[in-house]
Amino acid sequence: MATTHEKQDTKHLDALIHSAVKKIQGKKENDICRYLPGNSGGYIHHFTMRKMKHEAPAALQTMISKYIINVDKPIRVAPKPRAARGSRKRRDQMLFSKTDLERMLVLARASGDKEMIRKLTPKRDLKSLKKELISAIKQGLHGPIEQEMWNSYVETMSLGTA
Repeated sequence: MATTHEKQDTKHLDALIHSAVKKIQGKKENDICRYLPGNSGGYIHHFTMRKMKHEAPAALQTMISKYIINVDKPIRVAPKPRAARGSRKRRDQMLFSKTDLERMLVLARASGDKEMIRKLTPKRDLKSLKKELISAIKQGLHGPIEQEMWNSYVETMSLGTA
């Protein structure tokens, strides 16, 4: 059960938050978070502020007074720098160089593994595939068309119309 002293502290904190929101010309109490610096750089998260409101109200009151109330013009804290999207290294994937992939492709061709050949063959756009296929057909009088090229064409066509 909350004591009357704790209720007074809560009312005082709510009044302080309300005056801070007014001072920064915000609409809601979460707006003051951008003016309160966090421990690890940037401003504090609104969940952190909400947690402090219940678990460390004195510390929150001190921060609000120091950075918003007792300052003539409160300064927004720059956001914490984040890593670019997709920049995290994936540790579960093996990285192969171009020569490694070419060696695996030669091995797959030698063993006749058509599925592996298909996976290791670099994807080509439809326009260049058509051009190469027509050229191969025109030259086909001198030899058969590469089965791999035909398979790439068929796969690209099925992906394009799907």
